[in-house]
Amino acid sequence: MFENLNYAIVQLAHNFGAAAVVALPILALYAAVEAGPIRHRFAWLVGLGWAVQVISGMGFGAVSYYYYEKLPDLHGIAFAALLIKILCAAGGLGIAMLYVRRAADWTAQRRRAAWKLLGSLGITALAGAAFLRWFA
Repeated sequence: MFENLNYAIVQLAHNFGAAAVVALPILALYAAVEAGPIRHRFAWLVGLGWAVQVISGMGFGAVSYYYYEKLPDLHGIAFAALLIKILCAAGGLGIAMLYVRRAADWTAQRRRAAWKLLGSLGITALAGAAFLRWFA
């Protein structure tokens, strides 16, 4: 019973992280042109969302290891999906950090491209989650 509770808690955090990394880039793309400070805050939140994704993703493995003394046996499509999610998280976290630190010096076109890429990475990771879930 407690392993299910722990998985549910990790899943809850993972879901909120997923919502942040998908929804906030889309919102940032459609925010008013004068919304520079809002986009800056969104970038912080997207970075936090990716950090939550990474930590909660590791949490799934930790719960499995704690209760079953082994990591999940991933192969084939599930392993590829996990790898895609890891790459998306690394890229998303990196881009969000760059945005926070350097976007003030970027052109509007470059900032918009960053938000499009952040949104694409979030959507790709979310799609990968479905394959990871059902092929694991």
